[in-house]
Amino acid sequence: MHRWRWIPNALTFLRILLIAPFAGALLIGDYRRALLIFFLAAGTDAVDGFLARHFNWRSRLGAIADPLADKALLITAYLMLTLTAVLPVWLFLLVLGRDLLIVVGALAYHYKVGRYDMEPSIPGKINTFIQILVALAIIVLLADLPMQPWVVDAGIILVAVSTVFSGGHYLFVWGLRAWRATRP
Repeated sequence: MHRWRWIPNALTFLRILLIAPFAGALLIGDYRRALLIFFLAAGTDAVDGFLARHFNWRSRLGAIADPLADKALLITAYLMLTLTAVLPVWLFLLVLGRDLLIVVGALAYHYKVGRYDMEPSIPGKINTFIQILVALAIIVLLADLPMQPWVVDAGIILVAVSTVFSGGHYLFVWGLRAWRATRP
C-alpha cells in the first residue's frame, strides 16, 4: 500500500489542472460544463482527502498544495464571475483582499514572531463554505437549472459579510497572538 502514497498529491495536481478549463467555461458562458468541471474538482478533493486520512498518505506537499488548489479554484470562480459582470468588482476585491491579508499576515508572523502553523478558524471555514455555496448557486442559476434568482443578491451580501467578519477574526486572533508572543 505504501507505493500508492502519491495518489492524493496527483489528485490535488489534477484539481489544479482543472482550473484553466473551469475558468474558460465560465468565461465563455458554458455554465453546465463549468459545473461538471467544478464537481469533478470537488470529487478529486474528497477522494484525496479520504485517502490521505484513511491510509495516512499525508505529505508536507499535500498539506500545502491541497488548500492552495481549493483556494485557487474558488478565487478563479469569483474572478470569472466578476469579469463576466455577474458579480461586482468590489466583492471580488474583498474576497481576494481577505486572502491576501491572511497570507501577508502569516508571512509577517512567521518572519517577525515565530513559526506559523495555519489552522483555519471556525469563521474562516464558514466563510469558505458560504463562498463555495454562493458561487455554486450562481453557476447553477446561470446554467438555467432550478435555482431562485434572488441567490445572486443574497449571495453577494452573505459573502461580503462573512468575508469581512472572518478576515477581521483572523486579524484579531493572530494580532493578539503576535502581541502576546512579543511581550516581555
